[in-house]
Amino acid sequence: MAHLIFSDTLCSLGEGPLWHPWEEALYWFDILGCRLYRRDQKGEQSWEFDRHVSAAGWLDKGRLLIASETDLFTFDTATGAEERVVALEADVPETRSNDGRADPWGGFWIGTMAKDASPGLGSIYRLYRGELRKLFGELTITNAICFAPGGAYAYFADTPEMKIHRVALDADGWPAEDPKVFVDLSGERLRPDGAVVDTQGNLWNAQWGSGRVACYSPDGRFMTAAGFAAGQISCPAFGGPDYTTLFATSAADGAGADDPLAGATFSIPMGFTGQREHQVKL
Repeated sequence: MAHLIFSDTLCSLGEGPLWHPWEEALYWFDILGCRLYRRDQKGEQSWEFDRHVSAAGWLDKGRLLIASETDLFTFDTATGAEERVVALEADVPETRSNDGRADPWGGFWIGTMAKDASPGLGSIYRLYRGELRKLFGELTITNAICFAPGGAYAYFADTPEMKIHRVALDADGWPAEDPKVFVDLSGERLRPDGAVVDTQGNLWNAQWGSGRVACYSPDGRFMTAAGFAAGQISCPAFGGPDYTTLFATSAADGAGADDPLAGATFSIPMGFTGQREHQVKL
């Protein structure tokens, strides 16, 4: 499979790619650079923030819900106006937001982690109908938040643990039972980063340091992998007019001289179709 460089802007820690279905544009973040990027057929633009930003969901045309190290806030891309929705560990300066995604109910799941990746300081929260509720705690690097078609399951990972977990959800999108291990990558020493689920229920997981996004069937079997020309691939997203393009962000921070495309954002045509990202409902 031939990968393409979607954006040659090199991010220190590229993350959180989001295909906006109403704008036909890809958004993504440089967490360490405190920047949001957007690219469509007309070109690329970016916005700088005064704090780390890491993940987003779409509200409508030109408006996002963005997760930062201190809050969840709405952002108007035309005016640059911000409006805080709720604080997020604002009283814990050691942590920041990391991976996040909108769920099928219009809620938003967001993970946190220590800025220096200290063990056990990460948590996963859900914003739903104005309430921010902690779902899971004592994690280290929260990642791989994504949802099965129809909302039967949510997935997440704690990267150093090298396992992806699956949890059944109730009729309102809250966890209905304790999480179970979906894929155990510890035997291969693979570190799960961001993930997304396609329309067939296959989970696509970026694996930090391996230069790939690997695909697992709904019962957890390895199916295939897309390789990219950067080692630290951080998060995938499906998009494009028919949702058959797989985008992937990457990170330059910590990469060696033998990884010159580290931090670029890639795209690759796939024989699989992604889900349209869910609209956040505040």
